Amino acid sequence: MRVIFAGVGHRFADGPWLFRALDVVLEPGRVYALTGPSGSGKSTLLNLLSGWLLPAEGRITRVGAGKVSWVFQNPIGVAGRSAVDHVALPLLAAGAGRREAEREALRLLARFGLTHVSDRPFRALSGGEAQRLMLARGIACQPALLLLDEPTAQLDIQTAREVTRGISALRAAETIVVVATHDVATQEACTDRLDLRDFQGSGPYAGRARS
Repeated sequence: MRVIFAGVGHRFADGPWLFRALDVVLEPGRVYALTGPSGSGKSTLLNLLSGWLLPAEGRITRVGAGKVSWVFQNPIGVAGRSAVDHVALPLLAAGAGRREAEREALRLLARFGLTHVSDRPFRALSGGEAQRLMLARGIACQPALLLLDEPTAQLDIQTAREVTRGISALRAAETIVVVATHDVATQEACTDRLDLRDFQGSGPYAGRARS
């Protein structure tokens, strides 16, 4: 999948424009930090990307089909289920056998530094472990587009660092990853940056993402 924004702008009813003149192409294999001050439209842009919302102007074209996965600020899991079960479930749902799903789930847990908690129930995980588990589960869904909404916003500094290290492991050849974030360290873990302050039609980077 590729996502092409052509002259995209959005506002609600007759309110002020959040952003305008957004012309950019999002490519698989990249992790985009979506930045801007509070109220600039980061969450709105994620909703536009998901298709839950239509832009007030311009067009968003998706070239190719694929799943969309979300990772939200607060990790949500089943208290008594193990970490490996959380990651194996979307693989089982996609048709993998139990043994194959568990093997792939363990590989993904290792990728996010979670091998040591694979058998622990969700309720026993720390905040950073639980959020990294959500990243592993998000990738296990094999999405074409993975959206993260302020994944470190509710975490202390040390835990946020753990999650940021996980974000740097999200890059996948077949997936576009977009991370809405205020966190500078999280931004630096991404391959590209989309700053909504630049998409008002006159910013120095209007029309492209910064690598």
